[in-house]
Amino acid sequence: MKSTVFADNLKKFRLAKNLTQEQVAAHLCVNTQTVSRWECASTLPDALTLPDLARLYGVTVDDFYKERSVAYDNYAQRLSSVYEKTRKPEDFFRCTLEYEKMIAAGELSMADRWNYATVHHFMMRYCKDTALTWYEKVLSDDPQKNLHIYERALSLRDHLLFEIGKGDEVLSRQKELAEQNPDSSLNWEHLVELYLYAHQYEEAYNYFQKAIKKFPNSWVLYIFGGDICAALKKYEEAFQYWDKAGEIGTAFYDELYCKAICYNNMGEYEKAISLYLEIAQKLRSDHYDEEAEMAEKEAHDIRLKRNLT
Repeated sequence: MKSTVFADNLKKFRLAKNLTQEQVAAHLCVNTQTVSRWECASTLPDALTLPDLARLYGVTVDDFYKERSVAYDNYAQRLSSVYEKTRKPEDFFRCTLEYEKMIAAGELSMADRWNYATVHHFMMRYCKDTALTWYEKVLSDDPQKNLHIYERALSLRDHLLFEIGKGDEVLSRQKELAEQNPDSSLNWEHLVELYLYAHQYEEAYNYFQKAIKKFPNSWVLYIFGGDICAALKKYEEAFQYWDKAGEIGTAFYDELYCKAICYNNMGEYEKAISLYLEIAQKLRSDHYDEEAEMAEKEAHDIRLKRNLT
């Protein structure tokens, strides 16, 4: 029974693609009689041939053995249907890899473009849900185990909530936390950060001024204060706050990154390049070679974009 189903499917899929046995044979570098024998169930294709045959017919290898299966317009569309069913990341990557080949060849139909968007939409939901789940796992633990990681998880979780339209809820909740526990520098730092992220710069600046009086040794607050002032175009004040953060000591040369970004936005490209190269040198001396290469790339990209020698 299996061999008959297999052979019947070979013929059905070929006809659905409007291909002749000669065309299939030429594609697979076999003779026409070989394809004919497959469809008559006299012989079976070599196992190594099946993936190529599946791609040609717009099916998966498993589809050859199913009594009820159809040929899709192309292999990428078939893989997108697999991903929509399983929602497994590995199936997403298999599908998008096929689509990327088609994109490079300029072969996408309207249906392909729709499918390509859809699978990314589904993957975005999966990534969002997974990220929120694991941020919550970090935040349910004791912050003192690793305060830096805890703070980063808190920041990124709430940034993600902003991105999905829950910013007002997040901001309101954080304001209550700061009022309920006014002696927590973390609560105030995060409140200032959220106002900054919400682009409510005047409010952010006011809360920053209040917070810095309570926690004058928080380098995090000075970083945010500099970012707020830069957004308000108070550049001299911004650099003062970033310098103060550097004096206290930041986690990863944060003040230098802030200055480099600001100089680039201000059009002072040589200063931005110089700072990125300084960051790269410091990172390399700390054995962060990958991060150093990224800083060097930022400098290179500014030179390239601005045609600087």
